[in-house]
Formats: sequence, C-alpha cells, structure tokens
Amino acid sequence: MRLGRDKAFEPFGKGILVERVLSRLSLFKSDIILVKNHKQDFTHLDSQNIKVVEDIYPEKGPLGGIYTGLSFSQTQKNVVVACDMPFLNTGLLVYLVQQSEEHDIVVPCENDHFEPLHAVYSKRCVGPIKELLDKGEKQLIRLFKMVDVRYVRPGEIERFDPHHISFFNINNEEDLKRARLLDNLESELTGFIED
Repeated sequence: MRLGRDKAFEPFGKGILVERVLSRLSLFKSDIILVKNHKQDFTHLDSQNIKVVEDIYPEKGPLGGIYTGLSFSQTQKNVVVACDMPFLNTGLLVYLVQQSEEHDIVVPCENDHFEPLHAVYSKRCVGPIKELLDKGEKQLIRLFKMVDVRYVRPGEIERFDPHHISFFNINNEEDLKRARLLDNLESELTGFIED
C-alpha cells in the first residue's frame, strides 16, 4: 500500500523528509529550486538559496516537474532529485555533474532500470520536454530518445555508493520504517567515527 499522505512533510531525522533532501543538496552553491503542487506549503523553506515554485504542468508527473524546475533555473546543468530520497550521496551527485559537460542528461542505470529522478539535466531539455507535454505524454523515458544521454553504469556508481542506497526512495510504510532504521544506523556510525 502506498504511503497515502504527502511524503515531503513526513517527519525524518531532525526535520521533515524534504528538508533532509535539501540539506544533502546544500553542497552545491547554486540556487535550489523546489517544485511544488498547488496544495503544498513550503513557505517556511523559501529562502535566499531555495526558490519554491509551483508546477507549470500540474498532474503531468515528474516530466512536468522537471520542465518547471529547468524553466526557472538560471544554470545550464541541473541536478534533479525526488523529495523522497533521504540518502543522496554527494560524491555521486558531483560525479554526475562532472560527466554532464557534453550531454543533455546524465542518468544512473543498471541493466534497463534508470534513475531519472537522480540525474543531471541540461536546460537544452526544456524544448523536447515541452514537446512531449504538449502531446499529452507523461513518460519520462520518452525524453531519453530525443536528447543525448550519458548512462552511468553500476561500476561507476559503486565507486561512491557500493550498495546503491542513494536511490532508496519512500513509497510506503515499510520503506519509511526501513529508511528510519537506516538513518539511525547512519547517525550512530557517524557519531562513532567522530568520537
């Protein structure tokens, strides 16, 4: 069963889930764009480096959200992640950005499974995404056939994240329990290393 409530506001660690994701992105010195739906209230997060914007294409899923974020972005290359991924690996994200120089999208993949909500997108994707959305298309994978994509393979990912925990996302109560357990273990390990 799905979580049945807005994951972004789920208590996690010392705050809420979306705050955890934002804290992992804070190493990037550029602005962070948080795309929201019309029901969400993130005014408490709107700050000097976090810009909260409403989805231009509501009800169009991740494709609409990515379009909105890229449209508001002032940078050519953009890290795109979901709000329910609490274990983002900053080393891996930096690596993805480094690989993006000549590509429109840099996306981790394993066999035929992609992580499109843990990827780097160029502003050059705005036109092709709009074309898809205007046709009523919601499938993000269609975009990959229209632009230049660099696929990051498991061996590359494992240099930074051996267990692929970066891609852990929360869809149901069981995922949430596992995430909180992993978070406690991570906190204990960090404390042990610092002591």
